[in-house]
Amino acid sequence: MPNFELVTAADVQLMQGLAQRVTAIRPDLVNAEATFGELAWNWGRGHAGDGAGWPRRLWFSGGDLVAWGWAHLPHQVRRSDGSVKDVTGACLTYQVHPGHAGLIDEVIDWYDVIAADIERTVIPSAADEFALKRWAAHGYQTDPASLGDAGYWTQLNERDLTDVEQPVLPDGFRFRTADEAGPKAAVQAHLDAWAPSTYTAEGYEGVRQTAAYRGDLHILVEAPDGTMASSTITWLDEANKTAEFEPVGTHPDYRRLGLGRAMLLHGMRLARAAGATHVTVPCLGAPGHPQARGLFYSVGFRELSRDAPLIKTKTAG
Repeated sequence: MPNFELVTAADVQLMQGLAQRVTAIRPDLVNAEATFGELAWNWGRGHAGDGAGWPRRLWFSGGDLVAWGWAHLPHQVRRSDGSVKDVTGACLTYQVHPGHAGLIDEVIDWYDVIAADIERTVIPSAADEFALKRWAAHGYQTDPASLGDAGYWTQLNERDLTDVEQPVLPDGFRFRTADEAGPKAAVQAHLDAWAPSTYTAEGYEGVRQTAAYRGDLHILVEAPDGTMASSTITWLDEANKTAEFEPVGTHPDYRRLGLGRAMLLHGMRLARAAGATHVTVPCLGAPGHPQARGLFYSVGFRELSRDAPLIKTKTAG
């Protein structure tokens, strides 16, 4: 394994800056996991446990970050139910500014060195025709696991905030923020919605330490019995006057009550009050995963972009 530098909190802020610049000119070219909010969420919740397997490389032009690669190397995933999963392949998150598109070849070459002799996956935007051609030229092909109804790839959805209806909760439920409810309740809300989950109190502390996190925009829905039944974090990109909901989840015992819908509408109103004019939210895009997409469509979201998952086997190239 070659020597490499690991992703730091300062790197994430630089990456978010690039996400903001790309969002301003070509939002459809912002890769999955490379959005302003996803970067903070993924680094914050995972760096303490997985950061030792996160090599990165940064490319600059005139002092500005114009491309980066963040590799996730083989590791063990420990879930809240005690189960452990071995991840044997590598995955790359990356972004290249469209004004420096030619750097994609350097990103690919770096990834192939960092993850040599390991099965490699990557998730470029389906709208990035130039990058897709370059990945193909380096031996990457459509990931068979992404095909069909059960495929695991992300669709990013958007809507404006000019007309947001009033949210309505069932009797006895109320909106809270993480600032009000506290860390323990915020963590438990996520664990209940996503069980089994890799999330921990330490992971949430990492999320809270990211520059983009705001506890007053971390929304929860409290049930009459005190359970935090639904939750989402709103990531506000002030430069582009846009916000992103990530993650969005509801406790299994409280689904189909309209909590997620009300929470998103409430979040939109809070985002608008904070200066946003536009909002996004990711979901699984394959036909066999309709639940989240249906929820988001019900409050006015529509598809902005989608992944094009690629893979390179150990024997290819």
